[in-house]
Amino acid sequence: MRLYLFEHCSICFRVRMAAALKRLHVQETVVLEDDSATMIALVGKRVVPILVKDDGRPMLESMDMVAHIDMQGAPVLTGPQRGEVSAWADGVTGKTVPLTWPRYPLLGLPEFGTVAALDHYIVRKRKKLGDFVELRAKTREQIDALMPDLETLDRLIESPTAVNGTLSLDDIRVLPLLRSAAVVKGLKFPQKVRSYFETMMSRIGYQPLPAV
Repeated sequence: MRLYLFEHCSICFRVRMAAALKRLHVQETVVLEDDSATMIALVGKRVVPILVKDDGRPMLESMDMVAHIDMQGAPVLTGPQRGEVSAWADGVTGKTVPLTWPRYPLLGLPEFGTVAALDHYIVRKRKKLGDFVELRAKTREQIDALMPDLETLDRLIESPTAVNGTLSLDDIRVLPLLRSAAVVKGLKFPQKVRSYFETMMSRIGYQPLPAV
């Protein structure tokens, strides 16, 4: 299997996380931000992640990819899911995006490996979000808005090794969002959130992205 991805992409990290939990080797190709041609050639549109299965057929939906990976041998994502955790994951993104999108171009990530790729990202995201410098100037205000959500998650976490006590799809929803949020220098996770994040990242063998 081969996964086409952006390093900063939290949806892509769902698939990488599932493969790591399964100890399953998946080849990875980081696509340049402006390389729409590769994505379109694979699936007819600009999108990541793309998982090309061993039979050569591509998959698009990240949770379908996670399910496909988990079906290789004995499944590991066997725990219960909770509606409140899923709702937390759905609701927090609007508060993390103004913090994370303006920081990704500062991290030296491979999808921004050319000037054209970096410019493509900045122009595309600025149309949706506004000026990155101005947004980074509002970091404290944005962190203050995010903290109640992190405190909510802190109350929801049942174990440092699984948000619901046993590995489940809720972990696939939550950990990639924390990985993204952790790029914000000065953002301090509540105790249980920090313990969960550090334990799970160590478990899957990934270092956090740099914080800026």
